[in-house]
Amino acid sequence: MTYQIEISPTAVADIESIFLWIREDSPERAYRWVRECYEIMLTLENFPRRCSLAIESKYLEIEVRQLLYKKQFHILFTVSEGVEEQEGIVRIHRVRRGSQQRLQSIEQLLGDHETES
Repeated sequence: MTYQIEISPTAVADIESIFLWIREDSPERAYRWVRECYEIMLTLENFPRRCSLAIESKYLEIEVRQLLYKKQFHILFTVSEGVEEQEGIVRIHRVRRGSQQRLQSIEQLLGDHETES
């Protein structure tokens, strides 16, 4: 099964924030980081459940998975199975540095622009 990838506005804002942070040190590295970040997200089209559960799953009461990128960035996402066996959606909700405080609520995961369907 191939999954459709949906990247939330909150995740895009996270990526932009990290990009700006890296760009202060090295513009070239920042652009490369963004390109590779989107490329690794696309790998979730196949077997997204290969990724481990994020610690947030324990207290947010939904299954949140994480894809580690460059060992220090956590791409947090959920997986929805479609009605038919051939469909499914991976929703990328947040991209966070490992040093950031863990998310404390479902609103922090989903952001202001999303509702869980």
